[in-house]
Amino acid sequence: MLEYARHRPISRSKARLAAGKCWYASKRYVKWIFSRDRIAKEKSSANLPYLIHTHATPLYRQLRNVDMWLQTNKVINLKLAAERLDGLLLKPGESFSYWRTIGKPTKRKGYVEGMVLFYGSYKTGIGGGICQMSNLIYWMTLHTPLRVKERHRHSYDVFPDAGRTQPFGSGATCAYNYLDLQIYNPTTAIYQLRVRVTDNELVGEWRSTAGCEYSYKVYEKDHRISSLPWGGYLRSNIIHRLVQNKANEEIADEYVTENQAVMMYAPLLES
Repeated sequence: MLEYARHRPISRSKARLAAGKCWYASKRYVKWIFSRDRIAKEKSSANLPYLIHTHATPLYRQLRNVDMWLQTNKVINLKLAAERLDGLLLKPGESFSYWRTIGKPTKRKGYVEGMVLFYGSYKTGIGGGICQMSNLIYWMTLHTPLRVKERHRHSYDVFPDAGRTQPFGSGATCAYNYLDLQIYNPTTAIYQLRVRVTDNELVGEWRSTAGCEYSYKVYEKDHRISSLPWGGYLRSNIIHRLVQNKANEEIADEYVTENQAVMMYAPLLES
């Protein structure tokens, strides 16, 4: 009972939310100052020779009660973020930090109001929508030998599935600067992140100076929807990945993460 009760949404005042955000952001700034991590900074416009994994996600989706201008503005924000990320080189022993690479989204930099998921609903905010970029990078990284150091899951499942092709909970939410996506390169090869925005898709690639000896298949286990005592529903699953060698022999079945999110719509509601 206590395990389920802790998922019940809690109403907090604006002052409490602002104070919490300031506290966690300050902690992150201090951590950045004293961190000894080698952060990836160098970029190259020339493609590295080996394509390790590529993926694309649609820019526009039909979402209930969401104005299309929010998605149009999201595309503007994604283009600005892509300019900062595209071509970044992740060398052996270096770490990639989503926010230390992009920086704080501000009006001065050209970012506009977009949709920001907020405690089970959504609101508008400068830079809104660029979580689609962190989702893409996280998903691609799961198909490489790179190691995810930090990733945060969504606490709420806000919208019904709309043509979902990936397991539930296979994204990475972000909030400047305290919810970061960080990736470490434990290999002896250099990896390169390529991202671009087309007319209809956000497209990404991880490229490298060496080919990969393994292939990865990400899948979910124990997907379930549970009724909570206070009347809500909890969606949960466990993400794993199969590792195969070049002979397509399975050499490992690795645990990746576990997801739990409070559903903000009826479980049988169609997208």
